Amino acid sequence: MKLLLLSTLFGVLCYSDAEKEGNACINANAKYCGECIQAGAKCGWCKDPNFLKQGETVSARCDELQSLMKRGCDAAMIENPHGEQKILKNKAVTNRRKVADGVTKKQKPEDITQIQPQKLSLTLRSGEPQSFDLKFKRAEDYPIDLYYLMDLSYSMKDDLENVKNLGTSLMLEMSKITSDFRIGFGSFVEKTVMPYISTTPAKLLNPCTGDQNCTSPFSYKNVLKLTSDGKKFNTLVGQQHISGNLDSPEGGFDAIMQVAVCGEQIGWRNVTRLLVFSTDAGFHFAGDGKLGGIVLPNDGKCHLENNVYTMSHYYDYPSIAHLVQKLSDNNIQTIFAVTEEFQPVYQELKNLIPKSAVGTLSANSSNVINLIIDAYNSLSSEVILENSKLPEGVTIAYTSRCKNGVVSQGESGRKCSNISIGDEGCPKQGKPETIKIKPLGFTEEVVITLNFICECECHKEGIKNSPLCHFGNGTYECGACKCNEGRVGRQCECSSNDVATEDMDRTCRKDNDTDICSNNGDCVCGTCECKKRDNPEERYSGQYCECDNFNCDRSGNKLCGGHGRCECRVCICDPMWTGSACDCSLDNRTCMATNKQICNGRGICECGTCKCTDHKFQGPTCETCPTCPGVYHLFIPMQHAMPCFVHMVLLFLHWYCQLPKHWCVSDCPAGPDIIPIVAGVVAGIVLIGLALLLIWKLLMIIHDRREFAKFEKEKMNAKWDTVSGTVLGSVSDEADLVILNVKSRCCLAALQSQLSGN
Repeated sequence: MKLLLLSTLFGVLCYSDAEKEGNACINANAKYCGECIQAGAKCGWCKDPNFLKQGETVSARCDELQSLMKRGCDAAMIENPHGEQKILKNKAVTNRRKVADGVTKKQKPEDITQIQPQKLSLTLRSGEPQSFDLKFKRAEDYPIDLYYLMDLSYSMKDDLENVKNLGTSLMLEMSKITSDFRIGFGSFVEKTVMPYISTTPAKLLNPCTGDQNCTSPFSYKNVLKLTSDGKKFNTLVGQQHISGNLDSPEGGFDAIMQVAVCGEQIGWRNVTRLLVFSTDAGFHFAGDGKLGGIVLPNDGKCHLENNVYTMSHYYDYPSIAHLVQKLSDNNIQTIFAVTEEFQPVYQELKNLIPKSAVGTLSANSSNVINLIIDAYNSLSSEVILENSKLPEGVTIAYTSRCKNGVVSQGESGRKCSNISIGDEGCPKQGKPETIKIKPLGFTEEVVITLNFICECECHKEGIKNSPLCHFGNGTYECGACKCNEGRVGRQCECSSNDVATEDMDRTCRKDNDTDICSNNGDCVCGTCECKKRDNPEERYSGQYCECDNFNCDRSGNKLCGGHGRCECRVCICDPMWTGSACDCSLDNRTCMATNKQICNGRGICECGTCKCTDHKFQGPTCETCPTCPGVYHLFIPMQHAMPCFVHMVLLFLHWYCQLPKHWCVSDCPAGPDIIPIVAGVVAGIVLIGLALLLIWKLLMIIHDRREFAKFEKEKMNAKWDTVSGTVLGSVSDEADLVILNVKSRCCLAALQSQLSGN
């Protein structure tokens, strides 16, 4: 016995609106309980009449559950409904088995169940998903209807001979799959107008050339209604003749449309429906009819008279999308049996038509039986769920658990593949809606009735024309007033005749791009009433509640730095403070240097801090200069060399730096500019040197002149004596001894020179 594998398909339905960012409950600005619970599954409504604090608006009753309880609303006073589901029809899937001789106890198709449950009711709340299980089991020996639709253009002549015996052969093969099998046959050629066929009288009688005996061209014929008599199929197909046309693409789409929509003439039962489309050419589709002057779109209706399609000259070819819709609506699975040449074309077509397959037809269609069997097994081993159109606001998601425990979600969650036989695989006004889910290609379906939670339970306890609603101008329900038509306001105190609701809203908007009362209040009779905050010191204000006193800039985790007040989201700073967060002090005492100058005259004071403009200086008051050379080290070596000049320079520095008399370089509030000092020192040295040189020269000249004058005087006073050949002069004192000796020698030399000359 085969092991039964269960393949469960999960459906999840959710009625939801797109939630806004943040707290969707508060953003909903709900005026009554129904609006609140539709804002999201997390939203609740406090119906306690005494819940609102002074100044709070009605919308403050709508909030997340935890927030409501934190604000003092008892859990028993919170409206928070939940969805539910009920199974209305839950017939078990059919366990049907073939007996040894291949005969099964006959059952009507409607008595066979392959999907479970069949009917259920869901109650949905916005944003809260409801999950339910669908079980699919492919029944063994399930009835099959197969319709063979064949291209009878001249190129298919050899194929027709092989199809003539298809009935009994296919019956024999299909009996291995099911004991309840029916087969039908239809043929097609082309539209019966130019330029698709030749409309000359001779060609209308025999469109083939030469002595070929061809039948008149036609669009589509239903040759044999679905039958379980295989011999009848062989007989009728054997009587068919080839026809002909002019162009290569054929009118097969016209034929497929008629096979799909003419259920009564074709004989479709509520069972597995297979359509085998056999051709060796391409196809015409919507728009090609213009070549023959046909411009009316295909109407998708049955136009068979005496089993012949009579409107091919009147309606255009159907579009691919139109065919997909009709095949799906009628649960028809298509098998394209085409020659190898046109495999790529029909593979692309297969991708557009769900539950379809493509097989390669041999040149003479000799393999058509094996092709059909393989394609059927491929189609029947795959289950794809589809659903009818969903109501607005309802979404559905699928999760499948297929064979071998494979789990798929999203679009893949609609499908289970490789399933063997025995495997299981607030709309408008809140009115109930019905949707259907079914496996694609099967007639069975699940009917789901959707009910929507659009109001709270306390809605039923409302008191109409309550005096609590401004002299009976509304219904008091769930702790708040729901105003009668023509009345607006928190307690229905305003008349919409005086101010239209949309005009009221307009006067409560700063401009068209902003929310009513900046989403921080309610529009009451055309005037914004701002919401109250839990912290009484925090408040909204302004004509449109656009201002508040708690959203200003902060500094040191303090609003406005603790040195100002917040008005309409802008800091108003205290005296002597400035900046967006009042964090900038205008007091410059912290910038005062020791010389009583702001930032030592070398920077600017910003927010009580020096910003040094001279890059050489730094520190809190721009008094530190790490790169400046020391004055003391510059002048000490010169002190030893040139005392007078250094003394002069020190006097100059004392005047420039205002040094104390004991001269301490470190007491200078600011170092002198080095370049002018060095240049002055060098220039001073040069000038002093020149002056000393001139003085020395002058002294030497004066000294020489004195010596010469003294020499001349002594020369005139000299007395000459001759002693032993030596001329002697009287010497006045010992100081002149050297000069006298020199002169004596000069005279003696001159005398000797004269004597030798004589």
